[in-house]
Amino acid sequence: MRTMLLIMLLGSRIATAHAEQFTGKVIVVLDGDTVMLARSSGPPVKVRLAGIDAPEKTQPGGMASKKSLAELVLRKQVSVDTRAVDNYGRLIAHLTMDGKSINEEQVRRGMAWGYSHYHGNKAYIELQSDAQQARRGLWVQTSPLPPWQWRKLQAADAPTTPKHATLRVRITENYTCGIKRHCSQMRTCDEAHFYLSICGVQSLDTNRDGVPCESVCGDRK
Repeated sequence: MRTMLLIMLLGSRIATAHAEQFTGKVIVVLDGDTVMLARSSGPPVKVRLAGIDAPEKTQPGGMASKKSLAELVLRKQVSVDTRAVDNYGRLIAHLTMDGKSINEEQVRRGMAWGYSHYHGNKAYIELQSDAQQARRGLWVQTSPLPPWQWRKLQAADAPTTPKHATLRVRITENYTCGIKRHCSQMRTCDEAHFYLSICGVQSLDTNRDGVPCESVCGDRK
């Protein structure tokens, strides 16, 4: 019992350490969902925007997404609401400026996909749907490849054309919320994202970094 209490207390302290609010100036935009911030004291920090995933710079739409984020925040003061620290030491956070959510704006512009453990109100999903219907940003493409699938393709050793084609077919598969609750039940990364974002199966994102089932989706960039 004492051991359990100590574990709970330690977990609470860690969560508190990650939950931090501050303001800073964006000095570098690395891509469509990652920036470098200068704080009033200490070294610059790298911040990954929570709840969204932007295309890689080397994939279609990647540079446009980076440019969009730069237009929004580069050399500007933003408010930072941190949620976690990922395996790469980046702060996972929501950025706001003049009361506007930068994370949501990237999705609204069609410059990023929306997904996360934190989508309790489904705001990102609705913004993404609106962007798709309006064919904004990434959605001018017929079937833009999600970045988590792009990273898997790039990591594969000389992927063959049939394998690539199969992957694209699976991306367009129509999923429905069912009884699946564990990563071992997920057939693809897309299915894992669907169950996390749409169905709200939080057990797929135990470290709350917005990436479900690392065993299926692989490491976040």
